[in-house]
Amino acid sequence: MKIVVVGAGAIGSLFAAYLTKSKEEIWLLDKNKERAAKINTTGILVEEPNDNWQVKIKATAVPSDIGKADLILLCVKSFSTKLALEQISPLLKESTKILSLQNGVGNLEIISEFSGEDRVIGGITNQGATWIDVGRIHHAGVGETIIGTANGKTPVEMRSIREIFNQVGLETKMSRDIKSLIWSKLIINVGINALSAITRLPNGLLTEFEGTKRILRDAVTEATRIAKRKRIKLIFDDPLAKVEAVCENTAPNLSSMLQDVLRKKRTEIDFINGVIVRLGQELGIAVPTNKLLLDLIKTIEASYEQSGKLT
Repeated sequence: MKIVVVGAGAIGSLFAAYLTKSKEEIWLLDKNKERAAKINTTGILVEEPNDNWQVKIKATAVPSDIGKADLILLCVKSFSTKLALEQISPLLKESTKILSLQNGVGNLEIISEFSGEDRVIGGITNQGATWIDVGRIHHAGVGETIIGTANGKTPVEMRSIREIFNQVGLETKMSRDIKSLIWSKLIINVGINALSAITRLPNGLLTEFEGTKRILRDAVTEATRIAKRKRIKLIFDDPLAKVEAVCENTAPNLSSMLQDVLRKKRTEIDFINGVIVRLGQELGIAVPTNKLLLDLIKTIEASYEQSGKLT
């Protein structure tokens, strides 16, 4: 099987590095030529609590270098999904599957519109990875990955993906209700990501202060109300307790959105809290806390240059 990982961020680099342990042909496709060239030369260094290891991998920014793919792992930021789909177009053949391991809600719909629903597999991963530099990541949190199709079917290709991932140490399960899983992860991200990016706090400290704890609870409550109106069944009975438990269990972690803000990069706010704001408007449900978080992150993004000039 020829597997192409699209995106050289933390999750993309992590999965690409682990997959080189398989017998499959693995490629890393990135939009940045210089970045791809560096990874192609030096490989990927994975820093883990008990070991650091490095692998060589074929990396490129030119799809024609790769040829047709059997599986494409989409690991780009949600706002780059459409651009990534244009880039991978030459890689597609009739049987190619596209697996999204992205944050937020809306990616599966975008991919399905581009390629047809039958190609698309959704996924969530609880692997904790931090991007340090090009070709260098810190892997602090081991967690399971869950994959599934929007229609609940389990094609043979998906079973093969699960087997390959498990063989290389990426614990993977299948689900017949991936939509519920994606929304359940969205609820967690709604409570943690924007708030951590604004306060610059690691996950564990968000529940240590009354102010942040109250904002977290309000954001999660609003998002849960939207999910219920949409008749989406979450995988946990108590969303607030779940989000607070995630904060505790990932206490030292910096959320992906905080990492973006610290690097002065565009965030995925539109696909996380922004989803709740848009659906709140459509459904006539007030979501003031999520609207405030959205506005603050948008302001931070727009003021990167000005904030750097403060003394």
